Amino acid sequence: MNTFDVIIIGSGPGGYVSAIRSAQLGFKTAIIEKYNTLGGTCLNVGCIPSKALLDSSEHFYNAKKHFAEHGIEINEPKANLGQMISRKDEVVSTTTKGINFLMDKNKVTVFNGIGSFVTNTQVKITSEKGEETIEGKNIIIATGSKPSTLPFITLDKERIITSTEALKLKEIPKHLVVIGGGVIGLELGSVYMRLGSKVTVVEYCDRIIPTMDGALSKELQRTLKKQGMEFALSHKVQDVSKNGNEVTVKALNKKEEEVVFEGDYVLVAVGRKPYTDGLGLENAGVELDERGRVKVNEHLQSNVSNIYAIGDVIRGAMLAHKAEEEGVLVAEFLAGQRPHINYNLIPGVVYTWPEVAGVGKTEEQLKEEGVSYKVGSFPMRALGRSRASGDTDGLVKIIADEKTDEVLGVHMIAARAADLIAEAVVAMEYRASAEDIARISHAHPTYAEAVKEAALDATGKRAIHS
Repeated sequence: MNTFDVIIIGSGPGGYVSAIRSAQLGFKTAIIEKYNTLGGTCLNVGCIPSKALLDSSEHFYNAKKHFAEHGIEINEPKANLGQMISRKDEVVSTTTKGINFLMDKNKVTVFNGIGSFVTNTQVKITSEKGEETIEGKNIIIATGSKPSTLPFITLDKERIITSTEALKLKEIPKHLVVIGGGVIGLELGSVYMRLGSKVTVVEYCDRIIPTMDGALSKELQRTLKKQGMEFALSHKVQDVSKNGNEVTVKALNKKEEEVVFEGDYVLVAVGRKPYTDGLGLENAGVELDERGRVKVNEHLQSNVSNIYAIGDVIRGAMLAHKAEEEGVLVAEFLAGQRPHINYNLIPGVVYTWPEVAGVGKTEEQLKEEGVSYKVGSFPMRALGRSRASGDTDGLVKIIADEKTDEVLGVHMIAARAADLIAEAVVAMEYRASAEDIARISHAHPTYAEAVKEAALDATGKRAIHS
């Protein structure tokens, strides 16, 4: 029987990063992946392919809507969805092959098949080739998550679909009804809206992206509505049915009145749930919480001392970069180091255009906690770089402690917000004040100047350009 220091079940961002770090630290490492390609949901049917389609659809939208104002005259562009999907597949293939290279480079043994616990130290791998069992001193569960649905919805994966099917449609929907106004629904809704679909977002809460700062929800809805997306907020979906190529969604509005939405596709984007099916956790004695997540302590250790869990399968936000940090933490903890993760400083991003990003506390959270704070904000329309590129929608908002001026949260909707938010993470990691950010020179003209201006606004309403 093959024996390893560390066995990792699942090769998504958490799993493969943990494997690499474990190998770097001198552990004999194995990784088990049930699919033929490495990379998990993120690389195969999540983060990477969705961004590829978002970029393709954004190019098309700009060619159709904005090229003329830049003095670029072209014939009416046509959307070739098949080519967009093909390009997306190429991006995915290149990226997943890169993970294979990294496994080879770091001498990580890869097993393809379904991994399940026989005991707390033995894992059975079932594949087309048969079964084999390997043994590990330490085992890390990194099996990720899968799309959730509502109990009364039957997913046929043809007309009533999840994010996985939305990444490989064979036609551009005439009317895409999106159930859920969170990250996944808005990103994929944006893709098809740009390509010409009517898109209606049906959301249970009274605002979109409800876990992010309220200012971002309001501004993103305004911006997407201007682009053509329609919203039905405070609507509770009651029924989804299909008749041929038509799909009907029935919902109750906040007055308890029935509202009917009819389209040719329905995207169910109501979140994701931990994937632990077939793991045989009962054989190892691993405990789950009431939401089906593996219970872990501050070291991400389960109730079974040699079994750890990371990423979407445990508590916290389901984010690829969170899983990566957790994968590194476990590897370094096993090596006797003292790693840590500040979960308050893991940023969240929505890859619409403009992009949305936030880190730290929202204004709503600080109010609930009774913390005294001050707010500085700056509109992107007042920024020279934004006017030059035509990306004038959005704002940057900085929340600082009323007494100490320490930055407690940074929230933005802007061009390249996904990249800009890193400045805020660094600043907050070193417990910077708003004054610290305001005193730092930012290159001109850049989108990042909006961060400086928001910091100036937070320190006595000193913004220069608004």
